[in-house]
Amino acid sequence: MLNRLKILLLIAVAVVALVSNGELTAAKRQATVSVSAGAHDRYESLVSFALPAEFKGASYALRDASGQLIPLQIDADRNASFVLSALKAGETRNYQIVASASKAKTSVDLTRQPDGLDFKIGGRSVFTFVTTPSGLPDKNIKPVFLRGGYIHPVFTPSGRLVTDDYPSDHYHHHGIWFAWTKTEFNGAHPDFWNVGDGTARVDFAGVDAAWSGPVFAGFKSQQRYVALTGGAQTTALNEHWDVRVYNVGQGGQGGKAKRYFLFDIVATQQCATNSPLILEEYRYGGMGVRGHRNWRDKTKVSFLTSEGKARESGNATRARWIHMSGNVDDQTVGIAVLDHPANFRAPQPLRIHPDDPYFNYAPSQLGKFEIKPGEKFVARYRYVVADGPPDKAELDRLWSDYATPPEVSLKLK
Repeated sequence: MLNRLKILLLIAVAVVALVSNGELTAAKRQATVSVSAGAHDRYESLVSFALPAEFKGASYALRDASGQLIPLQIDADRNASFVLSALKAGETRNYQIVASASKAKTSVDLTRQPDGLDFKIGGRSVFTFVTTPSGLPDKNIKPVFLRGGYIHPVFTPSGRLVTDDYPSDHYHHHGIWFAWTKTEFNGAHPDFWNVGDGTARVDFAGVDAAWSGPVFAGFKSQQRYVALTGGAQTTALNEHWDVRVYNVGQGGQGGKAKRYFLFDIVATQQCATNSPLILEEYRYGGMGVRGHRNWRDKTKVSFLTSEGKARESGNATRARWIHMSGNVDDQTVGIAVLDHPANFRAPQPLRIHPDDPYFNYAPSQLGKFEIKPGEKFVARYRYVVADGPPDKAELDRLWSDYATPPEVSLKLK
């Protein structure tokens, strides 16, 4: 018995040694990350790349030519992300991937609440993702309007509110939310937007993951698009959100740069049955933004698109980005949405409401389309929230970063 125990112990030690040697060998391999700015000047640009398979650890950093260490965040898919501080157009910068003794300090904080996820940067609130709502804000609102799976409130860096929830003229508007309007499913016509009609609703189904980090915090959630038009409730679509709040826009360049919050939403929808969801041609439907309730006074809100169009001229036009701004607590604040070029029918046409502080990208304006079984419908948008009036040059720069990020190449030795 004693000899057998000795043999097993020797085998275990040998296995540990082999594993340790393999990890040490991988750690000793040098990986050079080359980042090219391309055609645009870069400032606080988000850069991501697939971490080489040899790097199996949890904590790494990038070391530049001066020896400075830059936080590197590794996600669940082993993709590495960092913030490129500055790089001129046409230039390339090299980094070395190095092991880190400990995880980098968290810069974007996430706090779980009973009814939502709160995100902060430097102690300043960015937004809350509403999960299972605690109830309706007014007893006069019908229960049919209760929903979760949306973002509200959204704040500027100065702490001013830019979104609204359950506005009295449209109880179905919720900060930043997603819903389809004129649809066909199994021969009926559920409306997931105007839920007061009782033909459909969107249910929050759960948070799959949530995290904080040095580069970004975020979450993954599930929603269900439930049709109420048949004999029984039927889920027509399953929707997944991947949301990331980035540690950028915090007043760099010696405090001269403008502060802003920046976050991405990637919404992926798939059919829950063997039936497609048909989207009829219609003027609105998709991911919407409802602005501050003070802006219901049309004189207190304005819109600007990437093509230089305002409220009246911008409706039903296509744009790379749209900005909505108005006065809150005696200061102009605003929110912009950037449309990713990989989106369906990008640049997508806009629905800008003629009276209410609301807009959304509406691909259905360009004609009927279908979300088919076995296929994914993906909508990608970047949000920029800031104090002050819209800065067209800055929004163009941020859109270029989003649409054509810096190029990355890796070399292993």
